[in-house]
Amino acid sequence: MAAKPRFRKDTADTSASHETHPVDQTLPPFKMFTSGLQHVAAMYAGVVAPPMIVGPAVGLNARDTAFLMGASLFTAGIATLLQTIGFWKIGARLPFVNGVSFAGVTPMVAIGRERGAEGISVIFGAIIVASVLGFVLTPYFSKLVRFFPPVVTGTVITLIGVSLLPVAFNWSQGGNATADDYGSMKNIGMAGLTLLIVLVLRKVLRGFLQQIAILLGLVVGTLVAIPLNMTDFGAIKDAGLVGFPTPFHFGAPQFEIAAIISMCIVMLVCMTESTADMLALGKIVDRPADERVIEGGLRADTLGSAISPFFNGFMCSAFAQNIGLVAMTKVRSRFVVAAGGAILILLGLCPVLASVIALVPLPVLGGAGIVLFGSVAASGIQTLATAALEKGENALIVAAAVGIGLIPIAAPQFYHAFPSDLLVVLDSGISTGCVVAIVLNLAFNHWGGKGTSTRLLPQARVGE
Repeated sequence: MAAKPRFRKDTADTSASHETHPVDQTLPPFKMFTSGLQHVAAMYAGVVAPPMIVGPAVGLNARDTAFLMGASLFTAGIATLLQTIGFWKIGARLPFVNGVSFAGVTPMVAIGRERGAEGISVIFGAIIVASVLGFVLTPYFSKLVRFFPPVVTGTVITLIGVSLLPVAFNWSQGGNATADDYGSMKNIGMAGLTLLIVLVLRKVLRGFLQQIAILLGLVVGTLVAIPLNMTDFGAIKDAGLVGFPTPFHFGAPQFEIAAIISMCIVMLVCMTESTADMLALGKIVDRPADERVIEGGLRADTLGSAISPFFNGFMCSAFAQNIGLVAMTKVRSRFVVAAGGAILILLGLCPVLASVIALVPLPVLGGAGIVLFGSVAASGIQTLATAALEKGENALIVAAAVGIGLIPIAAPQFYHAFPSDLLVVLDSGISTGCVVAIVLNLAFNHWGGKGTSTRLLPQARVGE
Protein backbone atom coordinates (compact mmCIF):
# COMPACT_ATOMS: atom_id res chain seq x y z
CA MET A 1 0.00 0.00 0.00
CA ALA A 2 2.86 2.38 0.73
CA ALA A 3 4.44 1.85 -2.70
CA LYS A 4 1.40 3.08 -4.62
CA PRO A 5 1.30 6.72 -3.45
CA ARG A 6 5.10 6.93 -3.77
CA PHE A 7 4.86 5.83 -7.42
CA ARG A 8 2.18 8.45 -8.14
CA LYS A 9 4.26 11.20 -6.53
CA ASP A 10 7.33 10.26 -8.55
CA THR A 11 5.28 10.28 -11.75
CA ALA A 12 3.94 13.75 -11.00
CA ASP A 13 7.42 15.04 -10.24
CA THR A 14 8.78 13.62 -13.50
CA SER A 15 5.95 15.22 -15.47
CA ALA A 16 6.57 18.61 -13.82
CA SER A 17 10.29 18.40 -14.48
CA HIS A 18 9.60 18.02 -18.23
CA GLU A 19 7.37 21.09 -18.43
CA THR A 20 8.66 23.41 -21.14
CA HIS A 21 10.23 26.59 -19.83
CA PRO A 22 8.70 29.81 -21.28
CA VAL A 23 12.07 30.58 -22.88
CA ASP A 24 11.77 27.39 -24.99
CA GLN A 25 8.10 27.77 -25.89
CA THR A 26 6.90 28.78 -29.34
CA LEU A 27 3.98 31.09 -30.12
CA PRO A 28 1.42 31.00 -32.95
CA PRO A 29 2.93 32.30 -36.23
CA PHE A 30 1.21 35.71 -36.19
CA LYS A 31 2.19 36.39 -32.58
CA MET A 32 5.70 35.17 -33.32
CA PHE A 33 6.03 37.57 -36.26
CA THR A 34 4.56 40.66 -34.61
CA SER A 35 6.52 40.13 -31.38
CA GLY A 36 9.71 39.60 -33.40
CA LEU A 37 8.97 42.72 -35.46
CA GLN A 38 8.64 44.66 -32.21
CA HIS A 39 12.20 43.66 -31.30
CA VAL A 40 13.43 44.74 -34.73
CA ALA A 41 11.70 48.12 -34.40
CA ALA A 42 13.32 48.65 -30.99
CA MET A 43 16.84 47.88 -32.25
CA TYR A 44 16.75 49.16 -35.84
CA ALA A 45 18.19 52.61 -35.17
CA GLY A 46 20.96 51.12 -33.03
CA VAL A 47 22.01 48.73 -35.82
CA VAL A 48 22.19 51.27 -38.65
CA ALA A 49 23.72 54.11 -36.60
CA PRO A 50 27.33 52.75 -36.46
CA PRO A 51 27.63 52.23 -40.26
CA MET A 52 26.07 55.68 -40.75
CA ILE A 53 28.94 57.10 -38.68
CA VAL A 54 31.81 54.89 -39.86
CA GLY A 55 30.91 54.97 -43.59
CA PRO A 56 31.44 58.71 -44.19
CA ALA A 57 34.40 58.72 -41.78
CA VAL A 58 36.33 56.25 -43.99
CA GLY A 59 35.38 58.11 -47.17
CA LEU A 60 32.43 56.04 -48.42
CA ASN A 61 29.79 57.77 -50.52
CA ALA A 62 26.07 57.69 -49.71
CA ARG A 63 25.42 54.59 -51.82
CA ASP A 64 28.21 52.56 -50.21
CA THR A 65 27.14 53.73 -46.75
CA ALA A 66 23.60 52.51 -47.48
CA PHE A 67 25.12 49.18 -48.57
CA LEU A 68 27.00 49.05 -45.27
CA MET A 69 23.74 49.62 -43.37
CA GLY A 70 22.02 46.75 -45.19
CA ALA A 71 24.99 44.49 -44.49
CA SER A 72 24.80 45.38 -40.79
CA LEU A 73 21.12 44.36 -40.68
CA PHE A 74 21.94 41.09 -42.45
CA THR A 75 24.83 40.17 -40.13
CA ALA A 76 22.85 41.21 -37.04
CA GLY A 77 20.21 38.68 -38.09
CA ILE A 78 22.82 35.93 -38.43
CA ALA A 79 24.32 36.76 -35.02
CA THR A 80 20.86 36.80 -33.40
CA LEU A 81 20.03 33.35 -34.80
CA LEU A 82 23.36 32.02 -33.51
CA GLN A 83 22.48 33.40 -30.09
CA THR A 84 18.84 32.26 -29.85
CA ILE A 85 18.79 28.96 -31.77
CA GLY A 86 22.44 28.06 -31.56
CA PHE A 87 24.19 24.79 -32.31
CA TRP A 88 26.73 22.63 -30.51
CA LYS A 89 28.08 24.77 -27.63
CA ILE A 90 27.33 28.04 -29.40
CA GLY A 91 24.49 30.32 -28.29
CA ALA A 92 23.03 31.36 -24.94
CA ARG A 93 19.63 30.09 -26.14
CA LEU A 94 17.95 33.04 -24.47
CA PRO A 95 15.77 35.78 -26.06
CA PHE A 96 18.94 37.67 -26.81
CA VAL A 97 19.29 40.16 -29.69
CA ASN A 98 22.70 40.77 -31.25
CA GLY A 99 23.73 43.71 -33.43
CA VAL A 100 26.54 46.12 -34.27
CA SER A 101 28.35 47.24 -31.13
CA PHE A 102 28.71 50.96 -30.45
CA ALA A 103 31.90 50.22 -28.50
CA GLY A 104 33.84 49.87 -31.75
CA VAL A 105 32.69 53.10 -33.42
CA THR A 106 35.42 55.40 -32.04
CA PRO A 107 38.40 53.10 -32.79
CA MET A 108 36.97 52.17 -36.21
CA VAL A 109 36.65 55.84 -37.14
CA ALA A 110 40.26 56.41 -36.00
CA ILE A 111 41.47 53.45 -38.08
CA GLY A 112 39.58 54.61 -41.16
CA ARG A 113 40.72 58.21 -41.01
CA GLU A 114 44.37 57.22 -40.74
CA ARG A 115 44.28 54.90 -43.77
CA GLY A 116 41.94 56.61 -46.23
CA ALA A 117 40.15 54.46 -48.82
CA GLU A 118 41.70 51.23 -47.50
CA GLY A 119 40.44 51.92 -43.99
CA ILE A 120 37.33 49.76 -44.26
CA SER A 121 39.40 46.70 -45.31
CA VAL A 122 41.78 47.26 -42.38
CA ILE A 123 38.79 47.52 -40.01
CA PHE A 124 37.35 44.24 -41.29
CA GLY A 125 40.71 42.46 -40.96
CA ALA A 126 41.12 43.66 -37.37
CA ILE A 127 37.58 42.53 -36.47
CA ILE A 128 38.21 39.03 -37.85
CA VAL A 129 41.41 38.55 -35.83
CA ALA A 130 39.94 40.04 -32.63
CA SER A 131 36.83 37.86 -32.95
CA VAL A 132 38.81 34.66 -33.45
CA LEU A 133 40.94 35.47 -30.41
CA GLY A 134 37.77 36.23 -28.43
CA PHE A 135 36.31 32.85 -29.45
CA VAL A 136 39.43 31.09 -28.17
CA LEU A 137 39.31 33.01 -24.85
CA THR A 138 35.59 32.39 -24.26
CA PRO A 139 35.93 29.32 -21.98
CA TYR A 140 38.21 31.28 -19.66
CA PHE A 141 36.33 34.57 -19.82
CA SER A 142 33.01 32.89 -18.99
CA LYS A 143 34.37 31.87 -15.58
CA LEU A 144 33.95 35.51 -14.54
CA VAL A 145 30.31 34.67 -13.86
CA ARG A 146 31.49 33.50 -10.44
CA PHE A 147 32.33 37.10 -9.60
CA PHE A 148 28.81 38.45 -10.20
CA PRO A 149 26.82 38.17 -6.94
CA PRO A 150 23.62 40.30 -6.59
CA VAL A 151 25.54 43.37 -5.40
CA VAL A 152 27.49 43.29 -8.69
CA THR A 153 24.75 42.17 -11.08
CA GLY A 154 22.25 44.63 -9.65
CA THR A 155 24.73 47.47 -10.07
CA VAL A 156 25.61 46.50 -13.63
CA ILE A 157 21.99 45.98 -14.72
CA THR A 158 21.06 49.38 -13.28
CA LEU A 159 23.98 50.96 -15.14
CA ILE A 160 22.90 49.28 -18.38
CA GLY A 161 19.46 50.90 -18.15
CA VAL A 162 20.73 54.29 -17.03
CA SER A 163 23.46 54.29 -19.71
CA LEU A 164 20.86 53.69 -22.42
CA LEU A 165 18.53 56.49 -21.34
CA PRO A 166 20.67 59.25 -22.95
CA VAL A 167 20.22 57.40 -26.25
CA ALA A 168 16.45 57.69 -25.84
CA PHE A 169 16.78 61.37 -24.91
CA ASN A 170 18.90 62.02 -28.00
CA TRP A 171 16.34 60.27 -30.21
CA SER A 172 13.57 62.28 -28.56
CA GLN A 173 15.32 65.50 -29.56
CA GLY A 174 15.69 64.35 -33.18
CA GLY A 175 18.90 62.31 -33.16
CA ASN A 176 21.04 64.80 -35.09
CA ALA A 177 22.53 67.52 -32.88
CA THR A 178 23.48 69.62 -35.93
CA ALA A 179 19.93 69.78 -37.28
CA ASP A 180 17.98 73.03 -36.94
CA ASP A 181 15.05 71.31 -35.23
CA TYR A 182 17.17 69.33 -32.75
CA GLY A 183 15.51 69.60 -29.34
CA SER A 184 12.51 71.46 -30.77
CA MET A 185 9.17 71.40 -29.01
CA LYS A 186 7.75 69.44 -31.93
CA ASN A 187 10.32 66.65 -31.59
CA ILE A 188 10.10 66.43 -27.81
CA GLY A 189 6.32 66.74 -27.97
CA MET A 190 6.15 63.81 -30.39
CA ALA A 191 8.37 61.75 -28.06
CA GLY A 192 6.14 62.64 -25.13
CA LEU A 193 3.00 61.74 -27.11
CA THR A 194 4.47 58.36 -28.07
CA LEU A 195 5.40 57.69 -24.45
CA LEU A 196 1.84 58.55 -23.42
CA ILE A 197 0.39 56.31 -26.15
CA VAL A 198 2.52 53.35 -25.00
CA LEU A 199 1.52 53.85 -21.35
CA VAL A 200 -2.18 54.13 -22.23
CA LEU A 201 -2.05 51.04 -24.45
CA ARG A 202 -0.34 49.07 -21.69
CA LYS A 203 -3.11 50.15 -19.32
CA VAL A 204 -6.19 49.53 -21.46
CA LEU A 205 -5.16 46.56 -23.59
CA ARG A 206 -5.12 42.95 -22.45
CA GLY A 207 -3.44 39.74 -23.52
CA PHE A 208 -1.37 39.70 -26.69
CA LEU A 209 -2.24 43.27 -27.68
CA GLN A 210 -0.81 44.47 -24.38
CA GLN A 211 2.39 42.55 -25.10
CA ILE A 212 2.90 44.39 -28.41
CA ALA A 213 1.99 47.80 -26.98
CA ILE A 214 5.46 49.13 -27.93
CA LEU A 215 4.97 48.12 -31.58
CA LEU A 216 1.46 49.58 -31.64
CA GLY A 217 2.76 52.77 -30.03
CA LEU A 218 5.45 53.08 -32.73
CA VAL A 219 2.85 52.58 -35.48
CA VAL A 220 0.43 55.13 -34.00
CA GLY A 221 3.22 57.61 -33.33
CA THR A 222 4.47 57.28 -36.92
CA LEU A 223 0.95 57.81 -38.32
CA VAL A 224 0.60 60.95 -36.22
CA ALA A 225 4.02 62.16 -37.44
CA ILE A 226 3.14 61.85 -41.16
CA PRO A 227 0.93 64.98 -41.41
CA LEU A 228 3.50 66.85 -39.32
CA ASN A 229 6.16 66.15 -42.01
CA MET A 230 8.33 64.22 -39.56
CA THR A 231 8.69 61.11 -41.75
CA ASP A 232 11.00 60.77 -44.75
CA PHE A 233 9.58 58.72 -47.64
CA GLY A 234 12.62 59.43 -49.80
CA ALA A 235 14.36 56.30 -48.54
CA ILE A 236 11.57 54.10 -49.96
CA LYS A 237 11.77 55.74 -53.39
CA ASP A 238 15.52 55.21 -53.64
CA ALA A 239 15.61 51.69 -52.18
CA GLY A 240 15.98 48.63 -54.38
CA LEU A 241 13.91 45.47 -54.09
CA VAL A 242 16.86 43.09 -53.72
CA GLY A 243 20.33 43.83 -52.37
CA PHE A 244 22.48 40.90 -51.26
CA PRO A 245 25.58 41.99 -49.27
CA THR A 246 28.25 40.69 -51.65
CA PRO A 247 31.13 39.09 -49.68
CA PHE A 248 34.14 41.40 -49.38
CA HIS A 249 32.38 44.11 -51.37
CA PHE A 250 35.08 46.62 -50.38
CA GLY A 251 38.02 44.30 -51.07
CA ALA A 252 39.91 41.61 -49.16
CA PRO A 253 40.54 42.30 -45.47
CA GLN A 254 43.91 43.74 -44.51
CA PHE A 255 45.72 42.97 -41.27
CA GLU A 256 47.63 45.68 -39.40
CA ILE A 257 48.89 45.13 -35.87
CA ALA A 258 47.85 48.52 -34.45
CA ALA A 259 44.29 48.17 -35.72
CA ILE A 260 44.12 44.57 -34.45
CA ILE A 261 45.20 45.63 -30.94
CA SER A 262 42.52 48.35 -30.87
CA MET A 263 39.77 45.93 -31.90
CA CYS A 264 40.98 43.29 -29.40
CA ILE A 265 40.38 45.84 -26.64
CA VAL A 266 36.93 46.50 -28.08
CA MET A 267 36.23 42.76 -28.11
CA LEU A 268 37.09 42.48 -24.39
CA VAL A 269 34.73 45.39 -23.68
CA CYS A 270 31.97 43.72 -25.72
CA MET A 271 32.48 40.41 -23.92
CA THR A 272 32.25 42.14 -20.54
CA GLU A 273 29.04 43.94 -21.48
CA SER A 274 27.52 40.81 -23.01
CA THR A 275 28.23 38.88 -19.82
CA ALA A 276 26.41 41.53 -17.81
CA ASP A 277 23.54 41.56 -20.31
CA MET A 278 23.14 37.78 -20.16
CA LEU A 279 23.05 37.89 -16.36
CA ALA A 280 20.40 40.61 -16.54
CA LEU A 281 18.28 38.74 -19.07
CA GLY A 282 18.63 35.47 -17.18
CA LYS A 283 17.06 37.06 -14.12
CA ILE A 284 14.26 38.66 -16.15
CA VAL A 285 13.23 35.39 -17.86
CA ASP A 286 13.74 33.32 -14.70
CA ARG A 287 16.51 31.20 -16.19
CA PRO A 288 19.71 32.34 -14.43
CA ALA A 289 22.71 32.51 -16.73
CA ASP A 290 25.34 30.13 -15.37
CA GLU A 291 28.87 29.64 -16.66
CA ARG A 292 27.72 27.29 -19.43
CA VAL A 293 25.15 29.78 -20.71
CA ILE A 294 27.66 32.65 -20.59
CA GLU A 295 30.20 30.54 -22.48
CA GLY A 296 27.68 29.68 -25.20
CA GLY A 297 26.55 33.28 -25.47
CA LEU A 298 30.07 34.62 -25.79
CA ARG A 299 30.84 32.01 -28.43
CA ALA A 300 27.84 33.24 -30.43
CA ASP A 301 29.00 36.85 -30.00
CA THR A 302 32.52 36.15 -31.19
CA LEU A 303 31.53 33.77 -34.00
CA GLY A 304 28.93 36.25 -35.26
CA SER A 305 31.56 38.98 -35.15
CA ALA A 306 34.05 36.82 -37.07
CA ILE A 307 31.49 36.08 -39.79
CA SER A 308 30.25 39.68 -40.11
CA PRO A 309 33.23 41.16 -42.03
CA PHE A 310 32.82 38.52 -44.76
CA PHE A 311 29.43 40.15 -45.48
CA ASN A 312 30.70 43.70 -44.83
CA GLY A 313 29.37 43.89 -41.27
CA PHE A 314 30.98 45.01 -38.02
CA MET A 315 31.55 43.51 -34.57
CA CYS A 316 28.36 42.19 -32.97
CA SER A 317 27.33 42.15 -29.31
CA ALA A 318 24.21 42.10 -27.14
CA PHE A 319 21.58 44.81 -27.53
CA ALA A 320 20.58 45.81 -24.02
CA GLN A 321 17.55 47.83 -25.20
CA ASN A 322 15.82 44.60 -26.18
CA ILE A 323 16.25 43.29 -22.65
CA GLY A 324 13.96 46.12 -21.59
CA LEU A 325 11.41 44.96 -24.16
CA VAL A 326 11.46 41.42 -22.72
CA ALA A 327 11.06 42.83 -19.20
CA MET A 328 8.13 44.99 -20.23
CA THR A 329 6.19 42.57 -22.46
CA LYS A 330 6.89 39.43 -20.38
CA VAL A 331 7.29 37.51 -23.67
CA ARG A 332 10.22 35.25 -22.81
CA SER A 333 10.35 32.93 -25.83
CA ARG A 334 13.74 32.85 -27.55
CA PHE A 335 11.98 31.83 -30.75
CA VAL A 336 10.27 35.24 -30.85
CA VAL A 337 13.71 36.88 -30.95
CA ALA A 338 14.82 34.27 -33.51
CA ALA A 339 11.89 35.45 -35.66
CA GLY A 340 13.27 38.96 -35.23
CA GLY A 341 16.65 37.67 -36.44
CA ALA A 342 15.02 36.21 -39.54
CA ILE A 343 13.30 39.57 -40.18
CA LEU A 344 16.68 41.32 -39.90
CA ILE A 345 18.14 39.00 -42.52
CA LEU A 346 15.16 39.70 -44.80
CA LEU A 347 15.62 43.46 -44.30
CA GLY A 348 19.29 43.10 -45.22
CA LEU A 349 18.31 41.29 -48.43
CA CYS A 350 15.45 43.65 -49.29
CA PRO A 351 16.36 47.34 -48.88
CA VAL A 352 12.83 48.53 -49.65
CA LEU A 353 11.52 46.66 -46.58
CA ALA A 354 14.32 48.08 -44.45
CA SER A 355 13.34 51.58 -45.55
CA VAL A 356 9.77 50.97 -44.34
CA ILE A 357 11.07 50.30 -40.81
CA ALA A 358 13.19 53.43 -41.17
CA LEU A 359 9.99 55.49 -41.56
CA VAL A 360 9.64 55.54 -37.77
CA PRO A 361 10.86 59.03 -36.75
CA LEU A 362 13.57 59.07 -34.09
CA PRO A 363 11.43 61.16 -31.67
CA VAL A 364 8.79 58.42 -31.82
CA LEU A 365 11.45 55.80 -31.13
CA GLY A 366 12.83 57.95 -28.32
CA GLY A 367 9.49 58.15 -26.54
CA ALA A 368 9.19 54.36 -26.55
CA GLY A 369 12.86 54.01 -25.61
CA ILE A 370 12.34 55.85 -22.32
CA VAL A 371 10.04 53.03 -21.20
CA LEU A 372 12.25 50.27 -22.59
CA PHE A 373 15.50 51.47 -21.08
CA GLY A 374 13.86 52.50 -17.82
CA SER A 375 12.58 48.93 -17.50
CA VAL A 376 16.16 47.64 -17.53
CA ALA A 377 17.17 50.04 -14.76
CA ALA A 378 14.11 48.98 -12.75
CA SER A 379 15.18 45.33 -13.05
CA GLY A 380 18.60 46.28 -11.68
CA ILE A 381 17.02 48.04 -8.72
CA GLN A 382 14.95 44.92 -8.03
CA THR A 383 18.14 42.86 -7.99
CA LEU A 384 19.86 45.32 -5.64
CA ALA A 385 16.92 44.89 -3.26
CA THR A 386 18.15 41.30 -2.72
CA ALA A 387 21.81 42.28 -2.27
CA ALA A 388 21.75 42.88 1.50
CA LEU A 389 22.86 46.50 1.19
CA GLU A 390 22.51 46.97 4.94
CA LYS A 391 25.36 44.50 5.58
CA GLY A 392 29.08 45.23 5.45
CA GLU A 393 30.17 47.67 2.77
CA ASN A 394 27.69 46.59 0.07
CA ALA A 395 26.04 50.02 -0.09
CA LEU A 396 29.50 51.57 -0.53
CA ILE A 397 30.27 49.14 -3.36
CA VAL A 398 27.10 50.16 -5.19
CA ALA A 399 27.71 53.86 -4.55
CA ALA A 400 31.26 53.82 -5.93
CA ALA A 401 30.49 51.58 -8.92
CA VAL A 402 27.38 53.54 -9.97
CA GLY A 403 29.18 56.85 -9.44
CA ILE A 404 32.15 55.88 -11.59
CA GLY A 405 29.90 54.18 -14.16
CA LEU A 406 27.90 57.39 -14.59
CA ILE A 407 30.94 59.54 -15.40
CA PRO A 408 30.78 59.02 -19.21
CA ILE A 409 27.09 59.93 -19.10
CA ALA A 410 27.14 62.90 -16.74
CA ALA A 411 30.49 64.31 -17.91
CA PRO A 412 31.29 63.01 -21.43
CA GLN A 413 34.56 64.98 -21.63
CA PHE A 414 35.82 63.82 -18.24
CA TYR A 415 38.55 61.59 -19.74
CA HIS A 416 39.45 63.88 -22.66
CA ALA A 417 43.14 64.06 -21.65
CA PHE A 418 43.55 60.26 -21.48
CA PRO A 419 45.13 58.18 -24.30
CA SER A 420 42.63 57.21 -27.00
CA ASP A 421 43.25 53.48 -26.40
CA LEU A 422 42.06 53.82 -22.81
CA LEU A 423 38.93 55.67 -23.93
CA VAL A 424 37.61 52.46 -25.50
CA VAL A 425 37.11 51.17 -21.96
CA LEU A 426 36.63 54.38 -19.99
CA ASP A 427 33.92 55.74 -22.29
CA SER A 428 31.79 52.69 -21.50
CA GLY A 429 30.10 53.31 -18.17
CA ILE A 430 28.87 49.71 -18.14
CA SER A 431 32.39 48.29 -18.41
CA THR A 432 34.00 50.64 -15.88
CA GLY A 433 31.14 50.24 -13.40
CA CYS A 434 31.28 46.47 -13.79
CA VAL A 435 35.03 46.31 -13.13
CA VAL A 436 34.76 48.61 -10.10
CA ALA A 437 31.88 46.58 -8.63
CA ILE A 438 33.77 43.28 -9.05
CA VAL A 439 37.02 44.59 -7.56
CA LEU A 440 35.33 46.29 -4.59
CA ASN A 441 33.17 43.25 -3.86
CA LEU A 442 36.30 41.10 -3.74
CA ALA A 443 38.15 43.66 -1.63
CA PHE A 444 35.42 44.17 0.97
CA ASN A 445 33.71 40.77 1.04
CA HIS A 446 36.37 38.21 0.18
CA TRP A 447 40.01 39.26 0.41
CA GLY A 448 41.68 39.30 3.79
CA GLY A 449 39.59 36.47 5.23
CA LYS A 450 36.51 38.58 5.88
CA GLY A 451 33.08 37.00 5.96
CA THR A 452 31.13 37.16 2.75
CA SER A 453 27.77 38.84 2.81
CA THR A 454 27.45 38.37 -0.93
CA ARG A 455 29.03 35.08 -1.87
CA LEU A 456 30.40 34.28 -5.29
CA LEU A 457 28.01 32.49 -7.56
CA PRO A 458 28.73 28.75 -7.71
CA GLN A 459 30.47 27.55 -10.82
CA ALA A 460 28.01 25.59 -12.94
CA ARG A 461 28.87 22.04 -13.98
CA VAL A 462 28.13 20.67 -17.41
CA GLY A 463 24.89 18.68 -17.37
CA GLU A 464 23.26 20.58 -14.50
